[in-house]
Amino acid sequence: MIPLSWYLIFAAALFSIGLFGVLARKNAVAILLGVELMLNAANINLLAFWRYRAPEGVAGQAFALIVFAVAAAEVAVGLALIISIYRRRKSVIADEMNLLKW
Repeated sequence: MIPLSWYLIFAAALFSIGLFGVLARKNAVAILLGVELMLNAANINLLAFWRYRAPEGVAGQAFALIVFAVAAAEVAVGLALIISIYRRRKSVIADEMNLLKW
């Protein structure tokens, strides 16, 4: 059996990579991918704690499914917004997305 600490270290590394992707990238699609990596790290934590805390229940799996559904909805809405901005501005650079500023 793999120890819990390995899962937590892996999730922390995945979250760190996602956070770096969000903070360092200028491309909106790359920022969206970084957010997805962070959500996957949260899923790994949910499932790891579920496995080691209460494997007989299904609460951890249910929470992970909810996170997957929220992530899918976030990607759909995010990509729709990015495509809409690209059609209007011809760019997906995050610094140039100032449509709501007046």
